[in-house]
Amino acid sequence: MRSNFELLAPGGDIESIKAAIVAGANAIYCGLDNFNARNRATNITFEDLNGIVRVAHQRDCKIFLTLNIMILESEIPAVIRLLNKLVNTKIDGVILQDLGLFHLIKQHFPTLDVHASTQVNSHNEGQILFMGQLNASRVNLSRELNIKEIKHLAQFGHQHNVLMEVFVHGSYCIGFSGLCYISSAKNGNSGNRGRCSQPCRDQYQTTAVGKDYPLNMKDNSAFSNLEALVDAGVYSLKVEGRIKKSHYVYTVVDNWSRQLDNYCNQKPLLADTRELYTVFNRDFSNSYLMGDINKAMFIDNPRDNSVDHFAQIADAKSESEIQAVKRKLYDDKTTIIQTVEERIADLDISLLALELTIIGQVGLPLIIQVTTPLQQFEVASTSLLRQSDNTVLDSDCFEKRFRSLNNGEYLLSPMDLTQLAADVVVPFKELTQMRDQIACVLNGDQPLVEPFELPKVVRAPQPTLTPSLSVLIANPTDIDAVSQPNTAVYYQLPEAMAMEGLKLVSLFQQNPHLIPWFPAILIGDNYQAAVTFLEQVKPSRVVTNNSGVGYASHQLGLAWIAGPQMNISNSLSLECLQQEFGCVGAFISNEIKRSQIKPIAAPAGFELYYSIYHPMMLLMSRQCLFHQTVGCKKKRFDDKCLRKCDKSASIINLTEASFVVDKQRGDHNALYNPENFLNLDIVTEIQNKFTGFMIDLRDIKTETEVNANKAMVVSLFDAYIHGDINAREILEQTIVGTIHQQYKKGL
Repeated sequence: MRSNFELLAPGGDIESIKAAIVAGANAIYCGLDNFNARNRATNITFEDLNGIVRVAHQRDCKIFLTLNIMILESEIPAVIRLLNKLVNTKIDGVILQDLGLFHLIKQHFPTLDVHASTQVNSHNEGQILFMGQLNASRVNLSRELNIKEIKHLAQFGHQHNVLMEVFVHGSYCIGFSGLCYISSAKNGNSGNRGRCSQPCRDQYQTTAVGKDYPLNMKDNSAFSNLEALVDAGVYSLKVEGRIKKSHYVYTVVDNWSRQLDNYCNQKPLLADTRELYTVFNRDFSNSYLMGDINKAMFIDNPRDNSVDHFAQIADAKSESEIQAVKRKLYDDKTTIIQTVEERIADLDISLLALELTIIGQVGLPLIIQVTTPLQQFEVASTSLLRQSDNTVLDSDCFEKRFRSLNNGEYLLSPMDLTQLAADVVVPFKELTQMRDQIACVLNGDQPLVEPFELPKVVRAPQPTLTPSLSVLIANPTDIDAVSQPNTAVYYQLPEAMAMEGLKLVSLFQQNPHLIPWFPAILIGDNYQAAVTFLEQVKPSRVVTNNSGVGYASHQLGLAWIAGPQMNISNSLSLECLQQEFGCVGAFISNEIKRSQIKPIAAPAGFELYYSIYHPMMLLMSRQCLFHQTVGCKKKRFDDKCLRKCDKSASIINLTEASFVVDKQRGDHNALYNPENFLNLDIVTEIQNKFTGFMIDLRDIKTETEVNANKAMVVSLFDAYIHGDINAREILEQTIVGTIHQQYKKGL
């Protein structure tokens, strides 16, 4: 039955939402003007929302609202005001990224259904459990997973009452969602704030293998894989495209809707993809889903591929033949646009008229008849009307007490008092009760939720902190050099944890002062190997960029710290980590600036950390980034590549900005900024906040020059954070070619 699945469509503007409804979507995700991860979409206003929900529900279609960005401390009051309004609408759920927002809704708005956004980047069992503890009813899985990995997590999710959602059509990102900072570092437009400028689609200087768009991937389409997704136990099939036009949304949703209907009615599945190629596409690939990560997933053109596709089918080569293809394509798109306009013409989202007729005589109850285009009912006072020479019921009285019904769903007409006797009164508190009765009925017989106000926190005087220094390494040969008194040593574990689990256990047992640093990506057996490592080593402390490892650490009773790639940017997130998962500390995101960091307050006993020096990872990819740059003899990226490949290259875009492509043994491909991040200002500008500062001395080959050995670098940083102002000048002479624009610009 179709009820076993959900076809989830994008809605960037009102026309696209309407197009998705008439095309057969079971649900639509859309965003308001703020707090959502598609600021480039037109989005909708709150005034539009109730009408959209009403029209969608009339067609058995749900509406999910996207609030899927990192939240800044200064935005918390505005978010709460928005939630106070949303909780009294009929929306079907909200989609979140920020941990503080998950925590806030769980604690104070539990009637709102919550979903974990793709920005959370969920790809292992621990993350499913982590999200489930925050009341997420579903999780949008990472786009990079294959069908075997999806099936395992979908079945695991069913066992723990968490449904799985999978992208089945639309753009592929070259990097793991939520961990892509290239747009943020390049021009301050953070993907974690919905402002990605898509520099991965930019043209670059022609690479060694002749590619001008080396980071540009084809679009995702699992149109031929519906049976496999059903077998895997996926509930929600999600179409990407909130910045696409209504004719695109209509075409894709209509095709997928018919495909689902055929499956549910045991009819042959559709194989004709001409309509999908008629609207915007960069050609299609299902290679992530098939576990076949190959060079054919790239296309050296970020623009619409439709003409090239149909020209190739028609074997059109001459100018006149290509023009004929373009005319046919234009006519086909025009037909789709006209079809959409005709089909959505009757969908009216305007405010509903609300009419109140006031009826009453002395000795009888006050009656209010309520009429809307959808229903008619009446409410009555408990007390009887009585004559009064003083305050009486008049139009001003009713206007004052009933104007709140004039909300984003209803437009209150002038009230009819012609059937109300003069100079009568009932207790005014009963008028309030009658208003609330009316509001409850209009709200689907659900009483309105009282507004929540965040209590004012009285901050105790902050104790004077003497921050400590920690250093991150990834090579056993560096252990002795950086192991200095009062300096914590973090050791980065590989993403391919299953590759050398026993060797790592031995390393930590021989060096019990090492603190394991877990990466953000741990898929399948590599996550299980990470949990086994925790069980065997039982480290006194853990730092993790993967929430699944945080969950496992909490279950094992281990003290753990949330790493910088968990994107922490507000006090509510810190409270969430401490109260829900026993977390003892967290790194504050390097994306935010001084004025955005200063108001963040840690809960009592909670530690705050900040990385003041590190190579700037801009994105991490499950794809091979060398296919399109310097070339690679292997056609496919596989587990052997993950375990053994170790190389680097560089690419330069047309504005002369260069990036470092780096692949460490045991890790996925990554893109780095050419200059390392160095922020010495924060040590003196924000005092008595941080428990410690970190420096990253891993061997990432950037253009930053370090003219000293690692032991000397550690000593200089340690001296500086402990008040030796002369050490700063030496550091700036020792480490040459750095930036800290993010600390200046912020989000």
